[in-house]
Amino acid sequence: MLTVVPGLSVSLPADGPSSPLIDQIVREGARQMLAAALQAEVAAYIGQFADVRDDDGRRMVVRNGSAEPRTVLTSAGAVGVAAPRVNDKRTDPDSGQRMRFSSAILPRWARKTPQGPRCCRCWTSSWVPAPGCRPR
Repeated sequence: MLTVVPGLSVSLPADGPSSPLIDQIVREGARQMLAAALQAEVAAYIGQFADVRDDDGRRMVVRNGSAEPRTVLTSAGAVGVAAPRVNDKRTDPDSGQRMRFSSAILPRWARKTPQGPRCCRCWTSSWVPAPGCRPR
């Protein structure tokens, strides 16, 4: 028989006193998977340009800490994530502007996933169906 460890609910973030343990576990797993995917994406980007160096022999593309943590609304619920930052000092030869790393997993503007919670998609804040919303 499976038992729940009493100290487990203390280490997981709770959305409130009524948040079931299974929801907390799902959100924590989603947060860890998203963080691992972002770390792998940044490592691949930096590895791609590992041999690019400046005149002093320093790498032009390096990791630069993490951005401010933000909450992203996913199908698993609200998940807190701190996206890794990249300092890319390369410049575009045509325009002269600096190159930038942009995550394909978590763009700068993203605050929720495209799927999002389906129950809230068609409703406005006044609980009136949005245009084009059909009951299921």
